[in-house]
Order: sequence, then C-alpha cells, then structure tokens
Amino acid sequence: MKDLVEIRWHGRGGQGAKTAALLFADAALSSGKYIQAFPEYGPERMGAPVASFNRLSSEPILLHSGVTNPDIVLVLDPTLMESVDVVDGMPDNGTLIVNTDKTADDIRKHCSIKSGIKVFTVDASTISKETIGRDIPNTPMLGALVKATDILDFKEMLEDTKKKLAKKFKSKPDVIEGNIKAIERAYNEVKT
Repeated sequence: MKDLVEIRWHGRGGQGAKTAALLFADAALSSGKYIQAFPEYGPERMGAPVASFNRLSSEPILLHSGVTNPDIVLVLDPTLMESVDVVDGMPDNGTLIVNTDKTADDIRKHCSIKSGIKVFTVDASTISKETIGRDIPNTPMLGALVKATDILDFKEMLEDTKKKLAKKFKSKPDVIEGNIKAIERAYNEVKT
C-alpha cells in the first residue's frame, strides 16, 4: 500500500456514504493508522448526490483539501454513473467498487473505464435488504472495500465497527447484527 491512500464515496442522501466513511475512519484509527474522513455536500435532501472522503496513511496527514485524485472509489448507487463521472481523477491503477448486480465487465464498458483500473462489484442493496431490512448499502460496501483492497485487517475492522454500532444502536441488537452480517456477506460476495 502506498503511504497516502485517498478514497471517494459516491452515494445519495440517506444511503450512508458519510456514515461509511466515518466507520471506516474509526476502524483505521483503531488499527493505528492516521485517517481523515469528511463529507462534501450542501443543502441536499434525501436522494440527492453526495460524496464523502477518506485519507489513510501510516504517517501524519498534513494535507487538508478535497480529494481530487482518489485511489479508490466506491459507488453506493449505480444510477449516479449516469450523471456523475465516478472515475474522474482516478489513476490508471485505481480501484472502483460498485453496488450493482451487474458484472465488473458491464461496469467497465458502461463507464468506458481504462484497462488499468480494477473494477469490483457487489450487490450491496440486496444484501442490506436481506440482512438489515432496508436498502442502505453503506455497511456492505465496507466489507467490499476491505476485500477488494486489503486496506485493513477484516476481523479488526469488523470488531471495531461492531463496537461503534453497539454504542449507536444499544437498544436495537437486530440492527447491529444485521449490519455485521451485511459486512460479512459483502466481503464474501464481492466480485471482479
């Protein structure tokens, strides 16, 4: 892994792109990494396009600006690819992870993706509906991110996320369990 990794999350308001970036940041911080997590949105409402970002490093991060050249891009809502250039600024060796039931080759053709970019797909929406009971693909995408990139230790990330969810949903153990199952399933079901 290069020393500074930049990540961009594309989603719609209400899908949890900001929450996923924050959960990822917490897990990275717990593993001893330096991390930044921040959203980019204005007065958007539920369903409007949003983006969130992470920076990850083994050294202190002195850069405090927007992410323009992400190494990794996650797309929580594939319909965004119709109006947003999700691969904008990605290097030739970047990684794209899309929530879709389509194949990586379908996505590569649809977005005219350069040959060097690695494309992964996972049906995070179906996974979240079946495990959480709602179409909120953010936590399954965490599992897909770790599997596709090996950026964090999966078990450590899962444990840290479970602790964070337990604080937030103390009185809703089914929500905690559903999200953990969603992360595990996406980790196992992500495809190239």
